[in-house]
Amino acid sequence: MEIIISNSSDKPIYEQISIQVKNLIMNGTLSAGEALPSMRALAKDLHISVITVQRAYEDLTRDGFIETVSGKGSFVAAQNKEFIQEEQLRIAEELLQKAAEIGRAHGISYEQMTNILKLFYEE
Repeated sequence: MEIIISNSSDKPIYEQISIQVKNLIMNGTLSAGEALPSMRALAKDLHISVITVQRAYEDLTRDGFIETVSGKGSFVAAQNKEFIQEEQLRIAEELLQKAAEIGRAHGISYEQMTNILKLFYEE
């Protein structure tokens, strides 16, 4: 599992880890039941604090992406398709909101924006 940390990112390190692990799970790179690196091992690999990795793993557990078994480690949770689809919908909504803000700010009409979306959607 390859995680890349950016010190120039506006997102905290634990959030960067969480986002990247979620993406690996959602795109199928990590599958249900697969073991994640221990918190200490990942912290050592990334040269960061164990507490930072712990925070990322706690967020992933809370969001249902991983399960932690005492004494055994953390594993990718069995995902249901609706949960993954809901997460993808949330990401799409964020991107569409940003696109709408750009369109309004620069005088791009609603019709032009819907035509652009339709064009991309039908590709």
